[in-house]
Order: sequence, then C-alpha cells, then structure tokens
Amino acid sequence: MMTILVTGGAGFIGSHVVEALLARGDKVTVVDDFNDFYDPALKRRNVATFANRGPIVEADIRDLAALRAIFSSGRFDAVAHIAARAGIRPSVAQPRLYTEVNILGTQNLLELAREFGVRKFVFASSSSVYGVGQPVPFREDAAPLHPISPYAASKLAAEALCHVYHHLHGLDVACPRLFTVYGPRQRPDLAIHKFTSAIMRGKPVEIYGDGATARDYTYSDDVVQGFLAALDRCAGFEIVNLGESRTVELRELVQLIEGAVGKKAQLRQLPAQPGDVPITYADISKAKRLLGYNPQVTIEEGIQ
Repeated sequence: MMTILVTGGAGFIGSHVVEALLARGDKVTVVDDFNDFYDPALKRRNVATFANRGPIVEADIRDLAALRAIFSSGRFDAVAHIAARAGIRPSVAQPRLYTEVNILGTQNLLELAREFGVRKFVFASSSSVYGVGQPVPFREDAAPLHPISPYAASKLAAEALCHVYHHLHGLDVACPRLFTVYGPRQRPDLAIHKFTSAIMRGKPVEIYGDGATARDYTYSDDVVQGFLAALDRCAGFEIVNLGESRTVELRELVQLIEGAVGKKAQLRQLPAQPGDVPITYADISKAKRLLGYNPQVTIEEGIQ
C-alpha cells in the first residue's frame, strides 16, 4: 500500500486514476482547483464516489504555500501529477496561463517532493510534445522534438524539469506521454464528447480541416493500467508512450459515432486550427517491455 498525492484528481483522467488506486488499497489525497475550464459541477460529480475515502483539497498548483501545507499534513510515497491546463486551441489564446499552470505548477510539486522526501513522481505528459516532422509511429527517443502549441511546449518543458529533479536529487520519475484519451467522464471540449452530443441533438458536427487528421485514441481503462504500472515499476527517469498504437482518421471517428448513436452527422467543415498536428501514433514497445502495458479496448469497442 502506498500513500499518494494525486493532482487533478477531480478531472477526467485523474478521477479514474484515483478510483483505481483506492480499489487496490492505496491511500489517496486529491488536489484539484475545480476551475471553470469546463463546468466545475462535472468535476464535483466525478469525485462524489470517493469523496469520503480520503482528503480532497481545493487548491491551485501555482500556490506554493497551499501545496506546502498539503505536503506537511501527510507523508506521501508518490505524487501522481495529472493537473494541467489542457487543450491545444485554448493554449494558443492563453499561452501565459498554460506556462504558469503547467510549468510553474510542476516546478512547485517537484520542489516539494524533493523537500519532503517523496520517492516517486509520475507526470502525465502528452503526445503533443512530438509536434510535427517526426516519423511514425512516435518513439520516446525521437529527437529533436518540435511542439507547435503553447500546451505542447509546456508539457515538454515540464518533462525537462522532471529530468532535472531526477538528475540533481535522485527522484524516481516516470513521464507517460498520453495519446488522445477518451472514455466515461471525458471532458466536454474533446472531440468524441462534442461529436456525440452534436449528433444526438441534431446539431452540426464541426470538422477542422479536411477530416484526414489522424489520432491514436486510447481508452481510459488502458491509460489507467499504464499509469499505475508507471507508478509501481519505474525507477530512475523514464519517458513512455501510453497509446493504442493505431490511428483513426477524423472522418472515420465520426462514422463510428454515427453507428453507435444510430443517427447521421450533419458536418460543418471549418479551416484547420493553429497548433493542431496532422497525426499522433504511439510506438508502445517500450511501455510493453517496461510496464507490461497491454491495451485491450479497440476504438470500435470504446466508442460503444
């Protein structure tokens, strides 16, 4: 049994990680600021099932004093750092906010992990760090990386900070790079949620570009399996892809949702958006070798 601090534990991925940790008997403290990036009531609903099973602290990871009080109140074996400002397009509009939350917030947590003798730190990174110009499928040893949005750049910078704290202070750090996670409780700003809602309500589905962009959609249960394995197994400093290792074009995704809903989509084509990459595609051979990672849910099953 471990005692674990989970940041962003009220969010989509974070709440699934918390549930899995509690189910196996770990003690969990959740930190989340319940911000209004999307309806905070959805996040409060996410935590309702485990609200009486450990502390849930409302705090901003930019607030070093608030975080220090949390670290002072409990001796953590590990930090699962999932809190972030997410989304490519919003980061183009608010780059400073993304820098402050995703880089400074990560710095605060790493420094407190060092100060309070935490042994393990798992940082939820993103496939967006690969940017453009990489051969596919993406490998963790690809270099140099060319992120093309403030969000992607903030995640890559946070990875670099994680390496610094491993190198200087011996912190064991894993940085799983997550590939387009979907599943129950998915954020309402993400494509599958938006498309499903629009089709069911008879509203237009907004397609950016020609519909040929491709993503490696990864079901939440598979990501949680990999994330917990990273928490348990990783020593030293490791970056590891957590994807399904399959690409699905946007227009194919719409067809799958149409089939699940039983209605045709009304498509509205819009210009491609700044910061969007043409493809994400994970090479997961390292995750299989290092973590025993073995994704089970196909996009066809997951959409249903």
